[in-house]
Amino acid sequence: MEFEGYCVKCHKKQQVKDGAVKETTNGRQMAQGICPECGTKVTRFLPKGKEQAK
Repeated sequence: MEFEGYCVKCHKKQQVKDGAVKETTNGRQMAQGICPECGTKVTRFLPKGKEQAK
């Protein structure tokens, strides 16, 4: 899954490839991947009720 997320280490939005859809402990879905520039974990919460392709 490809998505755009904010990297807190680079301080800018990055295009993340090979991301995965995960679920938090409270049941909320998020996309999670690795920043292509610095290798930091990038997380983006997904909107409720909208199904995402894995």
